[in-house]
Amino acid sequence: MSKNLIFDIKRYAINDGPGIRVVVFFKGCNLHCSWCHNPESISVKTEKMYARQKCILCGTCVVECPEGALSLTSEGIVTENDLCSLCGKCAEVCPTKAIEMSGKEMSVNEIIEIIQKEKVFFDHSEGGVTFSGGEPLIHSGFLITLLEICGERGIHRAVDTAGNVNEKIILEVAKHTDLFLYDLKMMDSALHKKWTGSSNTLILNNLQLLSATGSNIIIRIPLIAGINDTIENIGQTAQFIAGLAGEKKEVHLLPYHAIAQHKYLKLGKSEDFEILQEPDKETILRIIRQFEQAGLKASVGG
Repeated sequence: MSKNLIFDIKRYAINDGPGIRVVVFFKGCNLHCSWCHNPESISVKTEKMYARQKCILCGTCVVECPEGALSLTSEGIVTENDLCSLCGKCAEVCPTKAIEMSGKEMSVNEIIEIIQKEKVFFDHSEGGVTFSGGEPLIHSGFLITLLEICGERGIHRAVDTAGNVNEKIILEVAKHTDLFLYDLKMMDSALHKKWTGSSNTLILNNLQLLSATGSNIIIRIPLIAGINDTIENIGQTAQFIAGLAGEKKEVHLLPYHAIAQHKYLKLGKSEDFEILQEPDKETILRIIRQFEQAGLKASVGG
């Protein structure tokens, strides 16, 4: 637990909780959503990403690779995965950053140091830190340590989660969290498993448990045309959220976009990219009205 894989740390974020925030992205997820816009977040291991359009074919990486795993071809740099040790030397020497390593081992102290440097912005904007992913709750011990330290320093703490973990974990994390950004995909369990690889039983149960504790929760719903934007699913979702204990929950709608395709290409997993559709404006307006009819405030973004 001394170190954990982090694939990104975003400063000056304004869409992952209130105010100006630092967002820490944990690597590893126990869902495999077909619409995932961060495919590099799914694996719990370090991965290499290669952008052919940025490569100038200089061959520096080929020369520097200690395993002899790289070769220069007319199609760009090719990696022999059986030889590659993911040491990252190729990324270090690449002059155009065509090669990048996704996943860096970081200690609690290293992460806290980065967060602390931004505290002046938190204080002026009522911001803080958001722990995201991937799924941060599958790294619960490491996460709780970070949450405890941030709490001791008066830093607002948000956790972005799909809630697909044991209830003991989510209830323990709740003791050290000021805000949950809780992802809710769809209500039908069979469809949920089809599109995410897992049923939604834990997700729904944990959302009810969190609500019963009085935790501050914002519901975030990715919207994908023809998959979860139907009148039936939104109606069931609105009914479920309206029935949660405590204050009425705010709902943030996140319309799907296909900008992640280039990430799948960089990971060499273009065959895993599914062509899905964005919901149109009329559908989004209808969804907002459905939530309003259930007594809930819904808005796009956040």
